Amino acid sequence: MQFLSDFHSYLNGLEKNQVKIFASTNRYYFFPSEHNKNTGKRGIIVFKRQKQRRELQDKGNTSKNASKNTSENVSKNADKNTSKITGNIDEDIKTIKAALCCSPDLVIRRLKPADSSDDTVVAYAVMYIEGLADRKVIENNVIKPLLKELSQEAKSSSDKAYTTRTSITEKIKNTIASVSNLNETDNFDECINEVLTGNTIFLTSKSKSALVFNTPGWKTRNPEEPISEPSVRGSRDGFVETLQENIVRIRRRVRDPGFAIKKLKVGRRTKTDVAVVYISNIANKDLVEEVVHRIEQINIDEMISAGTLEQFIEDNFLSLFPQIQYTERPDRVVAALMEGRTAIILDNTPFVLIVPATLPMFIQSPEDYYDRWIYSSVIRVLRYLVVLFSLFLPSVYIAYISFHQGLIPTKLAIFIASTREGVPLPSLIEALLMETTLEILREAGIRLPKTIGQAVGIVGGLVIGEAAVRAGIVSPVSVVVVALTAIASFSVPQYAIGIPIRLFRFVLMITAGILGLYGVMLAFIMITVHIVRLKSFGVNYMSPFVPYRPGDWKDFIFRLPVMMMKKRPEILKTEDQWRQGNSGKG
Repeated sequence: MQFLSDFHSYLNGLEKNQVKIFASTNRYYFFPSEHNKNTGKRGIIVFKRQKQRRELQDKGNTSKNASKNTSENVSKNADKNTSKITGNIDEDIKTIKAALCCSPDLVIRRLKPADSSDDTVVAYAVMYIEGLADRKVIENNVIKPLLKELSQEAKSSSDKAYTTRTSITEKIKNTIASVSNLNETDNFDECINEVLTGNTIFLTSKSKSALVFNTPGWKTRNPEEPISEPSVRGSRDGFVETLQENIVRIRRRVRDPGFAIKKLKVGRRTKTDVAVVYISNIANKDLVEEVVHRIEQINIDEMISAGTLEQFIEDNFLSLFPQIQYTERPDRVVAALMEGRTAIILDNTPFVLIVPATLPMFIQSPEDYYDRWIYSSVIRVLRYLVVLFSLFLPSVYIAYISFHQGLIPTKLAIFIASTREGVPLPSLIEALLMETTLEILREAGIRLPKTIGQAVGIVGGLVIGEAAVRAGIVSPVSVVVVALTAIASFSVPQYAIGIPIRLFRFVLMITAGILGLYGVMLAFIMITVHIVRLKSFGVNYMSPFVPYRPGDWKDFIFRLPVMMMKKRPEILKTEDQWRQGNSGKG
């Protein structure tokens, strides 16, 4: 609080036009626009964005000169169409067509009763994008009922209330249109957004509002088991590229009235739908507010992938470690929601983001909770060992061969020396060459078609390894070490955590080739310091290891029986800590 008090005093001493505020995803930067007269340097104050300090940022915003608008805000205000529907159907159609520029797939269907000479007769227009909207729903549920009603009114002129402006939209909503979801708007900007979403706009003359029919009809992919997250006993369905279908897959598993959804739009031009999903009586309210706040701060033209969104809202974009978990499995998302975490669903992508994320989450697998606890615990411990094996094996091999031969058993040292006889390259260059070749083969296998890619990875590894050994470029022991490292890296359940492991493996190899085991330990200490300081939405990345929380160790390295995991993770500070039994019972 002393810091906030000092900062208030600092701001009050500045003139209004001297303060500029720039916001990033997790920090605010305050730059006095003029040089400090005493020091001749610009003062810079940086602090992390938190809830109580966000109020301070609002006060700083009010102190800015109101006459100064950035070019970004000017262009944003210029692009925003705030005009209202006039009720003149020809002018309204012309305005929408002008806003959509050259759109030959825009379908406009005009309707008018037979008595068209009367000025009081109401004209109609139906507008939608071909391919985005379901034409059968439009024809059967909108156009046909309206034409039927118009024909009846043409035969009987006694009831003029229908064809006049009196409650025309109300009658269409209540008695004519048979679409399940229907809204009303008087704003052109909303009409254009709805048309581009796949809905249908219904305009009427003599009425200054439009009806929006929910008629999306684009083709979607059938749900399939995620290729990157296979499971033996888990569910076989996965997320698809449609936002609402992904929400339905979560709702089918969570029949809780506290299941909450906050929908946002990201991207000035793409206007991509984003849904923040959480359990209202479990998730921490501050966490949900922080997630929504970070998404709302994104100012970009397009948002086409979950990876782009992840980079905007993560805490440290310079870190190699993923701070947000992504998945294609609905059961993994439901398990995270039940722990008190928050899921972010983006339209047009099958990947769902889970926040906050910790390092153990990337090493765990949904399969751990479908099998018995003893088997799951053994497999999880093996998985942790495999991660360490994949990270340190090549560097330890290089350190032993280059600097610490005395630590190798005598017989093994003689055997390794005999296999390296005639090899012209030092062990560091030899290992780097083999690892680089392996990464090239791995990348080629991913980019090529599935059947060809697998063949290239297997055959290429065998042929190149055998040829390198016979040519005397590398030793057989090096090939074995690299092969074991590759197999160990394939055992990591999450692809996202495998990437930093592969990159740090090269760092450890270089330090081992320069300083031996001292270099390996030095690099390991630096990596450890980094991940201990790393946070994801305020949660320590190494939790529950750092800070030490014995209650959360029940699902850390070992997975204890489900009956013993009665509380949710303490680090999340959930509204309801108990997931088994009643509060106050052990």
